[in-house]
Amino acid sequence: MKKKTRKKLKKSVPKKWPWRIFKFTLTICILASVCIAVYMFYLFVGIEDRFASRRWSIPSTVYSDITLLYPGERINKPLFLSKLSRLDYRSVDRIPKTKGEIQIREDSVAIFLNDLKTSQQNREGFPVIIRYDNESIRSITRMDTQENLPLLELEPENIMLFFGSQREKRQLVSIHDVPQHLVHALLAAEDNRFFKHHGVDPKGLLRALLVNLRHGSVRQGGSTLTQQLAKNYFLTPERTLARKFKELLIALLLEARFQKEEILEIYLNEIYFGQKGSVSINGVGEAASFYFGKPVNDLKPGESAILAGLIKGPNRYSPYVDKERCRNRRNWVLEAMYDNKWISAGELKKYKSQPVETSGYRVSGKKAPYFVDYLSEQLTTLYSASDLASLGLSIYTTLDTQVQMAAEEALENGLTRLEKTNPKLHRDDPSRKLQGAVVVMQPKTGHILAMVGGRSYVESQFNRAAKARRQPGSLFKPFAAVAALDKFTLATRLSNAPKTYEYENKKWSPDNFAPSRELDVSLRTAVQQSYNRATVDLAMRTGLDHILDVIKPFEFTTPMKPYPSLALGSFEMVPLEMTRAYCAFAADGVLPYPLSLKEIMDETGALLEQHHMKIERAISPEKAFLVTDVLRSVVDGGTAKSLRSKGIWFPVAGKTGTTNDYRDAWFVGYTPDILALVWVGFDNGDPVYASGGSAALPIWADLVRSIPQYVSESWFNAPPGVVQKEICLASGMLARPEHGCPVTIKEYFLTDNAPHEVCTLHGSMVPFENWIRRIREFVE
Repeated sequence: MKKKTRKKLKKSVPKKWPWRIFKFTLTICILASVCIAVYMFYLFVGIEDRFASRRWSIPSTVYSDITLLYPGERINKPLFLSKLSRLDYRSVDRIPKTKGEIQIREDSVAIFLNDLKTSQQNREGFPVIIRYDNESIRSITRMDTQENLPLLELEPENIMLFFGSQREKRQLVSIHDVPQHLVHALLAAEDNRFFKHHGVDPKGLLRALLVNLRHGSVRQGGSTLTQQLAKNYFLTPERTLARKFKELLIALLLEARFQKEEILEIYLNEIYFGQKGSVSINGVGEAASFYFGKPVNDLKPGESAILAGLIKGPNRYSPYVDKERCRNRRNWVLEAMYDNKWISAGELKKYKSQPVETSGYRVSGKKAPYFVDYLSEQLTTLYSASDLASLGLSIYTTLDTQVQMAAEEALENGLTRLEKTNPKLHRDDPSRKLQGAVVVMQPKTGHILAMVGGRSYVESQFNRAAKARRQPGSLFKPFAAVAALDKFTLATRLSNAPKTYEYENKKWSPDNFAPSRELDVSLRTAVQQSYNRATVDLAMRTGLDHILDVIKPFEFTTPMKPYPSLALGSFEMVPLEMTRAYCAFAADGVLPYPLSLKEIMDETGALLEQHHMKIERAISPEKAFLVTDVLRSVVDGGTAKSLRSKGIWFPVAGKTGTTNDYRDAWFVGYTPDILALVWVGFDNGDPVYASGGSAALPIWADLVRSIPQYVSESWFNAPPGVVQKEICLASGMLARPEHGCPVTIKEYFLTDNAPHEVCTLHGSMVPFENWIRRIREFVE
């Protein structure tokens, strides 16, 4: 009985372990499904956020100013053609038919202009022919309408890009701007079933596997275009199973959420097309510009096939690396387009027979680096570095690239020439080399046309033009003169004799740079010949405190004290500040604010910032004219007269400057249209063993000769408050040649300060005549 009972009990025990395994497995599956669902939701949110906003880090671009051309403008033909090359115009041997093409002839150049977009205008490109002779433009004619144009604007040059860490360059395009043959070429090369699958293409994977097995190597990829986008746009480049799984999930989510056209547009803007130096070329818009120098909507079918062929291996199939390999790859894409019935047999034959042609490109660092650094300091007050590297801003400046290049070349050539002339100036150590700075401005607007802050930006990034503080020497004398015009005239006689001055328990005796026998000179002559003794005499008679009061509106940042040496430029100043101050003499007494930034536009073309010129009255127009006339005499017969032997034939006002022990050499010169300053010296204050007239002046001459568009015979007109009188040079009084004044000159005066008495040094009847003149003036 007992045995039977045990057996029954044994049979009644249930077998629970299969059920437990099932429950455990089901739980794991549910949890996994929940995790996957949560993870997919997480992916979906990230995809929705980034994909819907279409965000890329687009570097902001800095542009030069536009270039104005007009009939009668002086022109340097080689420099003009170089300008067109920098604007990426392509030379052809026929009449230009598309934007960006030029045909160069002996006496003209035909140009199909690129588009020009600024806040002021949105101009479509059109064909023009510019006719010129050896020196100037004769006419500008629109070729499609035969209209003669009074003015033509060339688009600005790209100076630099504000890159982030990725250093990607792209031009965003809309799917509607992309030609159909480019879409077909991309699909033929990468995913011809794009419009049939849902993100993952099992049929394509199987086909690629069979092809690769048949050839024994990887000949086709199984990834769809959507998978490529998921990998490039959302994921990091490492190759792991987890990343591949994530790629598949993202591709499925993309296809479930977005239209095919939206996915394709993002792909067209994201895909990598090669390198330009350290910068990656991304998107079909930038690729069309980089390889063919044209917008994407102007691409030809053969060019589209080249771009599609690059995706597999941008550097391997680049036409800049191997044109034959590129041609073979292009032909493979064309055959794939034919197999998909996107081109005909005749088109296939035609496109395959075409040569591989590119626009060419130049790898270069940022142009005008010192100018860009000066500009960047202003931009960082408006935008962060990350914004500049990602917002795709268009930043338009005042820079004239032709002037900038001329300034850079003139400075380097001039310093090299000085080193060859005097071997003591040569230094092997780059940090101790002879240095210089150049600033070029438009005096009436304050536009900075060029800025060179040193000999080599690679060797030294210190911007001497905007930050160095150096003694200006005789460059300061015109400011003492303008203060003196409140009491004296250009004809006032000054002592040029040796004299000792005392201040703060010190004694100081100024000496002239060159020996002079003249012990008594006029104010004009003192500035013209840069006499130190006479200038100090003028300053002491004018009043040092009065000079400091008069120069306050010039806004020098260096504190100055009423020392006798003030008039000789003993206090340090910044070259840019001195350039700006001289602008007041060239702009009717108005002091402009130095302007480098004109406007900023966002990637849609909306205006964000616009900077206009700012001006302040520093001195009267009458005083500005008198100083300018004196500075013209400096060039015509004073310390800068050597300028005439260096090809400067047109009217110029200028001033040389040399400091004690030849530590600094300066020259500033201007016309009504342009003002340029040059400084030469060592950073550590070693002597340059040369004056401003021999060290800085030749650099100024080389610069200005290279920019004939700014050369003119026009000159300043005397304002109403200025009169011209003929005076006796010896006395500074009205001349009466018939009574024996041996030397007379015509001199300008302020109307209220003009002489009324005739010379008392010559002629016996002069005192009586002066008495009669005073009675007549009193009655009148």
